Amino acid sequence: MFIHIGNDNVIRSSDIITIIDQSVVTSSSIMEEMMTERAKDIIGPSEDVKSVVITHNVIYLSTLSVTTLKKRASMIATISKLDDYSDELELE
Repeated sequence: MFIHIGNDNVIRSSDIITIIDQSVVTSSSIMEEMMTERAKDIIGPSEDVKSVVITHNVIYLSTLSVTTLKKRASMIATISKLDDYSDELELE
């Protein structure tokens, strides 16, 4: 499944390693160092960033909050677990 993480970015949910609040990234010297080292792999806005989505190859900056992204991810997980009975419906 895919998840819209804001700023015209849609990524495969299985590619997501973690979603971190931007305030955690800016308060951690280790996270800041990682962001500096992987600067060429960062996609997203430079202002109003609320969360950081880390995948295997790319780091996405998002203006959506961690809570919003978590809700979207759990909604996708719930939808993917639903049984599909559409083939069993007969149109008259």
